[in-house]
Amino acid sequence: MSDAAPAGLLVVDKPGGMTSHDVVARVRRLAGTRKVGHAGTLDPMATGVLVVGVGRATRLLGHLVLADKAYDATVRLGAATTTDDAEGEVLTTASASHLGLDDVEAAAARFRGPIEQRPSSVSAIKIDGRRSYARVRAGEQVDLPARPVTIHELRVGDATRENDLLDVDLAVRCSSGTYVRALARDLGESLGVGGHLTALRRTAVGPFGLEESRTLERLADDFALVGLADVARRCFPVLDLDEEQARDVGYGRRLPVRLAAAGPVAVFAPDGRFLALYEQRGEVAAPVAVLG
Repeated sequence: MSDAAPAGLLVVDKPGGMTSHDVVARVRRLAGTRKVGHAGTLDPMATGVLVVGVGRATRLLGHLVLADKAYDATVRLGAATTTDDAEGEVLTTASASHLGLDDVEAAAARFRGPIEQRPSSVSAIKIDGRRSYARVRAGEQVDLPARPVTIHELRVGDATRENDLLDVDLAVRCSSGTYVRALARDLGESLGVGGHLTALRRTAVGPFGLEESRTLERLADDFALVGLADVARRCFPVLDLDEEQARDVGYGRRLPVRLAAAGPVAVFAPDGRFLALYEQRGEVAAPVAVLG
């Protein structure tokens, strides 16, 4: 494989059954480079938007994971599982036949806005260097502490009944680090019947949505990258530089400027080239990642 690959982002519509690492491996073959990474893991059972960086764009990924995300989800009320989703073993069951959409809406209201959420034990969070899900699969008992997340929007959609179970569709827009599986678990617990996730489709990561996503099959025919300059202007505040400032950025120097935001801020050369990400450090702006 060559490292002289084009640089940019791919907005992949991940199929179910593939891990995010599987997608990265496929893109490496398509791009002909090992410099490929993703901005935020998507569970194997989940489908939808997975943002993948190629070439120099991989240096931006650590700054993109802070973007908000949106999901369409289906929660099954009346059963809790070991993994908080349909892939786990059923732990408890309770009839949800008495519940209606009004009950679900009232419970959902408690989860809107800033909340403390305990991540699922099978999450990708690292504990002493090992992923939580790996520890669980090895038979360890894992209890992750709650952490602050924000659920900007939680809309309750249609519901269908299957015996004593109630399947409810949700639309969620939330901060990075929010686990929809944990939301399904907590919603079920708040209603007293238990709950788990049965379907999940990510519809957006920051400004990148399903409308511009492509399947891996389509990318094999048309490897359409979102260019670095486009990514920078869509994802970060922007500062246009003069020629002298652009030269300083090329050498990784600090700039005696006051940025409009604390950072990261995308800085551009006079000819429109995206050069770097900078952040405010005291009275100067310092480089975070130089790409130009």
